[in-house]
Amino acid sequence: MDFFEKVGKVSLGSRLRILSERMMEDAAQVYQQYEVDMQPKWFPVMCMLSEKEEMGVTDIARSIRHSHPSVSKMAREMKKAGLISMIKDKQDKRRSLVSLTEKGKEVATRLADQMIDVDSAVGGILSESTYDIWKAVGELEYLLDQKNIYYRVMDEKKKRERANVQIVAYEPKYKNAFKKINEAWIDQYFELEDEDRKLLDNPQKNILDKNGFIFIALYKGEPVGTCALVPIDDPHYDYEIGKMGVEPRAQGLGIGWRLGEVTVEKAKALGCKKLYLESNTVLAPAIRLYEKMGFKKITGHPSPYARCNIQMELDITD
Repeated sequence: MDFFEKVGKVSLGSRLRILSERMMEDAAQVYQQYEVDMQPKWFPVMCMLSEKEEMGVTDIARSIRHSHPSVSKMAREMKKAGLISMIKDKQDKRRSLVSLTEKGKEVATRLADQMIDVDSAVGGILSESTYDIWKAVGELEYLLDQKNIYYRVMDEKKKRERANVQIVAYEPKYKNAFKKINEAWIDQYFELEDEDRKLLDNPQKNILDKNGFIFIALYKGEPVGTCALVPIDDPHYDYEIGKMGVEPRAQGLGIGWRLGEVTVEKAKALGCKKLYLESNTVLAPAIRLYEKMGFKKITGHPSPYARCNIQMELDITD
């Protein structure tokens, strides 16, 4: 079986590179036949300069969709071959202006006949093809402009890893993990306070035995995240969301969102109408998560935490 057929779509980049190299080798032979003294890779730059007397390297790069360093390198090579001249822009010394030399203009003239024949030959390939390759390449470029291969692969990685995430109810065996995960993020940004110690040292007594709930996020069976539905003595709320934390190694998998979803659903099942939480604006990702969940900023409630500088509530009656 052919390697590319065996490996499949993961080899698309390699296959396109080999195809490109093959076409460049053919193109080099064509240039020799037409006695055009230039490298095929210089073709886009030569075309742009054939249309305009003078262009900046940045303008060329933008027009042919190459990087600035790539065009700068080609320009240096073409200058060495005597095809172009490069001068500093009088208005902006940082900008290099490029134009064809007399030799370059002569080469461009010979290139015109070659382009007519190449256009016909490539048109013949496209007409013989079952699929419109030209349109397909344009569509592929468009799709990669919207989201490149790297980000698409990272999305698939997250999807695969999220399948290993499970949200479970608290059990005594998770006591150390509940404490460790929360102490880590508190120590990183703030100082542990008395209210923290009360809940983390004895979650059974101070959360669960008061009809509260704790949820643990497991990644491949290991605890990596926590969130608690903590009973509070307040005329407006029965519960607050607290002690939400995710270990750094498991961040980016949407664990915070899933913990929040499970906790809110539990509050709804308990008949809660509004949920309360306290946080600090230095925890920007957490605040964005709460806002995405629908929490709104409020003020005026007393807090047992010195670090609290933002209070939020979620109306779950909708």
